[in-house]
Amino acid sequence: MATQYSSTEPLRPIAPAATTDTQSTTPPVPGIQIDGASDDDERGRSAEARTATPANNASLNPSVNPSRAASPNPQHFYPHTQVTYDDPDFRRPPPLKYSLRTRRKSIFWFWSLIILDCIVMPIATYFGMWYGLTRDQLSANATFSISTALLGTVSIVEYFIRFYRLWKKESNCRVIGAKRYYLDWFHWNLSVGWIFVMIELIAGTTPHDPPIRVLAMPASTMLFAIGVELLLVDILRILKVPAPCRISSLPKGAPLRPGIYAYIEDICGVDGSGGTEFRQRLNLRYQASKAFREMLHRLTLFWALGAIVCSAACTAIVFTIQRDAAYVVGWVMPFLWAAIWTAITIPWVQRDLVKEYEQWTEANFKA
Repeated sequence: MATQYSSTEPLRPIAPAATTDTQSTTPPVPGIQIDGASDDDERGRSAEARTATPANNASLNPSVNPSRAASPNPQHFYPHTQVTYDDPDFRRPPPLKYSLRTRRKSIFWFWSLIILDCIVMPIATYFGMWYGLTRDQLSANATFSISTALLGTVSIVEYFIRFYRLWKKESNCRVIGAKRYYLDWFHWNLSVGWIFVMIELIAGTTPHDPPIRVLAMPASTMLFAIGVELLLVDILRILKVPAPCRISSLPKGAPLRPGIYAYIEDICGVDGSGGTEFRQRLNLRYQASKAFREMLHRLTLFWALGAIVCSAACTAIVFTIQRDAAYVVGWVMPFLWAAIWTAITIPWVQRDLVKEYEQWTEANFKA
């Protein structure tokens, strides 16, 4: 027996099309007496159902092919938005079927390029041009204009790759129940974050003598924005405020989830190639497991408070120490913090998932 889950939103019945013949609007359902139909009609329909081909049976009884059940959302007709769960008794936590072990090489190359792009590039271009050339050859404004122009090349390419994967017509990683133009929550946050970073960099490179400390702040600014957003969403969730807008697969007006939930769903679903299937499985796991929900709440606080404290500390250091050292700290410290927090998070989550499974199976055994 298999149970299907296709959306976080409940399915609504589809109204029959308007017609002048009232009987023709009622679909033939084998074995059920239809109001207004005679016994002869019913016997005729039953005989037709017995002699129909398998293809015709599918049209007579939609439950023959449950993965193509009628849905008010056209996207639910696509196979990649359907998840079959073969444990209706919930004897174990609904599996996510996602592992970082099989993606180690991709993760290594991705973060190697990010480090090269967002740490090595700005620092190397600054020191190389500032101390390797005289001011007669290259002004301070030109130095920082060049380093700023080269910054974020890999990130921008990844941004447009991500956009294409979500926007293309047959996307296999699109948000549950959303249309193409929505993209996902992480992509919108990334877009807004990049706008503020660009404003900061442009404002820093406009003066004849650019303020180097301001140009060291983009990474901390992005970190602060993410931390505040994670914390705000979790506070609103605790206060039982409904979602003010769609947050990835969570529709507007639904009960909020921990702030980190949408980031896990979007990053693993799109960047980590988990697809819409991962979004479905994560939704089912969250709804089924209290231990999983509590773990995501703790992770949200861990990352949100850590990001806010790190960005505040980085800002204080950048505006107090010698300017060359400040430039290095501003670009290195946020990424170093993220690496430390990731190293703590991975074994923490693994340990909590093992504990969740043990408690789950023990509770089922007692029941």
